[in-house]
Amino acid sequence: MKAGVRFAAALVGLALVSAAAPGLADDPLTIPVVLQDHKFTPAEIHVPAGKPVVLRVENRDATPDEFDSSALKVEKVILGGHVGDVRLRPLGPGRYPFMGEFHSDTAQGVVIAE
Repeated sequence: MKAGVRFAAALVGLALVSAAAPGLADDPLTIPVVLQDHKFTPAEIHVPAGKPVVLRVENRDATPDEFDSSALKVEKVILGGHVGDVRLRPLGPGRYPFMGEFHSDTAQGVVIAE
């Protein structure tokens, strides 16, 4: 292959990679959260304001619980021993409390968008 053809092929390859890269930057941030002994860890979750986020909640308890937040406008039941994704819309700066609906006395936390 001539040098000019190789150079042109390299430019096309670079253009294809560059076109795909913005999609990677738009993927939501995924934050692991553990529910164990009817408590969330971490109980205080910091997220970037204005960006979508996924909370990947691993329920290590034997019983189900419901991730519930009127402030976040989300409810999701996560079975015992399972993982569930809680998708959060882009949030304005602020504090957004959440709880485990079935054990609200101990399963509490807050999302802080900054």
